[in-house]
Amino acid sequence: QVQLVESGGGLVQPGGSLRLSCTVSGSIFSINGMGWYRQTPGKQRELVAGIFSNGRTNYAESVKGRFTISRDNAKNTVYLQMNSLKPEDTAVYYCNTLAVVKAYWGQGTQVTVSS
Repeated sequence: QVQLVESGGGLVQPGGSLRLSCTVSGSIFSINGMGWYRQTPGKQRELVAGIFSNGRTNYAESVKGRFTISRDNAKNTVYLQMNSLKPEDTAVYYCNTLAVVKAYWGQGTQVTVSS
């Protein structure tokens, strides 16, 4: 059974940093691109950053230059380093494969950027 567990969220002031982690159980990790997504109330979940199995990355325009996605294949973990956080980054953050599988959505981790 595949499980994705997100962690690392919290409350941070504008301009601060957080690092999110997503640990993947099961055998999907090494062969799939992984992504970080976020959702705020009343809005659709959006892809924030993605990393392919070859290490290539892509980012939403709103986070380019501030967020960095990385992966540790030995630990089956994907990370999202978030710097220069803004109030508009406030959301619940989730990870999933880039070819989204509904069954993989976890509980997410709440990120709140506020002074």
